[in-house]
Amino acid sequence: MPTLLADAGTGSGDPDLGLLKAVNSLAADAPAWLDSLVAWTAEYGILLGLAALGLTAWLVARRRPDAPVAVASVLWAPLAVALAELANLPISRIVDRPRPFVDHPEIDVLVPGKEDTLSFVSDHSAMSMGIAVALFLVNRKLGAAAGALALLQGFCRLFVGVHYPTDVLGGYALATAVVLLLAPIAMAVLVPLCHALSRTALRPLVVAAPPGAARTGRRGGRAADAPSTARPARARRHPDRAADGDSDLAA
Repeated sequence: MPTLLADAGTGSGDPDLGLLKAVNSLAADAPAWLDSLVAWTAEYGILLGLAALGLTAWLVARRRPDAPVAVASVLWAPLAVALAELANLPISRIVDRPRPFVDHPEIDVLVPGKEDTLSFVSDHSAMSMGIAVALFLVNRKLGAAAGALALLQGFCRLFVGVHYPTDVLGGYALATAVVLLLAPIAMAVLVPLCHALSRTALRPLVVAAPPGAARTGRRGGRAADAPSTARPARARRHPDRAADGDSDLAA
């Protein structure tokens, strides 16, 4: 049982190994600079891109009418990834699958230092898909962009020769299961937490200040009170126009 997947990858007709070799063979025909670029992308580049998407999702969520709920959803993304990585610790030990180049020296390895680590499941693939699924739940455009990066991550892990395709698929499945199955429990905790933070000095982390709020604050108390004394007079002269203005502001 512990070496089930390891044994499955040793056959010459195994599709898992065949697909790995097909993708990894591209590295042999590519120039050295491209191999180095893909190796860096596989290890760090895509994760940095996902972090940038997560930051963007947080900035957008702070400006939504349901900001505490949206920010809680964004916060669930890194927490879900951490839980997926914890869940992978016993899984990788149980499966005990060595890296593909250990059993197949013909694999061209572009990322050194992986000899003493296990192959199933792919941590990078799990992290990438976890971020993608979690972001998709709160922002579909950013989630779709993160999903594209997650798929690219899987390809890069094969290109550099450190994972079998089933390692990548296992990482995708593990992260997706953690994000979706634990989301209700996580949101039951994170949403009240974000609502509570919005009533403290940490409010800017949860809710963005409305446009002009800082400018009004600098003018002082009298400037802040001025609109409330002027608007009723205009409302009496032009009630329809005042109603339209309130509707535009709410929109």
